[in-house]
Amino acid sequence: MYYSVLEVTPTNEAWIPHYVKLAADIVSKHGGKYLANSANHQTLEGEREEPAICAIIQWPSKQSALDFMTDSDYLPLLKLRTDSSVSHHVLVEGKE
Repeated sequence: MYYSVLEVTPTNEAWIPHYVKLAADIVSKHGGKYLANSANHQTLEGEREEPAICAIIQWPSKQSALDFMTDSDYLPLLKLRTDSSVSHHVLVEGKE
């Protein structure tokens, strides 16, 4: 199992409804599942500027996450998000 951890702070919000509507279907197409997608979060350790939105997506495999990121339907949405926000995306391997 792998997890995408995203922190997004929009520089404008016009793109968000379009992105959210389409991205969820592409996530699902690659076996992903949103575990969290919220503006309600809190940094518990360290000093940093809080992102506006935090999201966690569960993937069945690393390859599923990578396939999502290179999906031809997702690439225009990725460009839209990265051009209109400050975004950080980390892929984390789940281990017990």
